[in-house]
Amino acid sequence: MIAFEQVAYSYGGTATLSDVTVQIASGSFHFLTGPSGSGKSTFLKLCYADLVPSLGRVSVFDQDTHALIRDDLPQMRRRIGVVHQECQFIEHLSVIDNVILPLTVAGRAALPKDVTDLLNWVGLSSVVGMTPAALSGGERQRVALARAVITSPEIILADEPTGNVDWEMSLRLLTLLVELNKMGKTIVVATHDLNLIRTVKAQVAARVLRIKDGRVLLAGADL
Repeated sequence: MIAFEQVAYSYGGTATLSDVTVQIASGSFHFLTGPSGSGKSTFLKLCYADLVPSLGRVSVFDQDTHALIRDDLPQMRRRIGVVHQECQFIEHLSVIDNVILPLTVAGRAALPKDVTDLLNWVGLSSVVGMTPAALSGGERQRVALARAVITSPEIILADEPTGNVDWEMSLRLLTLLVELNKMGKTIVVATHDLNLIRTVKAQVAARVLRIKDGRVLLAGADL
């Protein structure tokens, strides 16, 4: 589903990732870990073609991201839901309007029952009419997750989705991602929280990728 083949990426001549070869299979659950600045966000951006590699090849849905033409990119990204590290919303819109925004942009109608079911599932039914400024950190993260999955994507990429919430809310958010994985979604979560990874690995067969010195390595049982 996502394949890196000897991928390197550099910012201003400085290599962030180098010689990365990894495959993320359909329906798998992967954690991506490493210290701040190690390249986790860069790896995720390469996964949805926000960046293209300086060297090597990234394939998503069997398509080389270097070769994607302008019209192909939106179609590919509709199959991928992204939860960004910093939750960005249109602040004057309500929660429900922010959640359905990807459907609106794609020219698709939002079925009221589907939206209601999704908001209930992420525990947001009581705040649907509020604006993002009125929400807690945990509520904002759940809005971001709901928005990422409203289009029923095949892949969900989450960049430090629990970075600004407490332990209880972190577990709640990861439980939602585990449930999505059990529904067949491919999940990649970037996090530095090893305790959270250990807890989730007890619930799902997750693999852990560790970025060290620009390389992406499969972490062993010593995690």
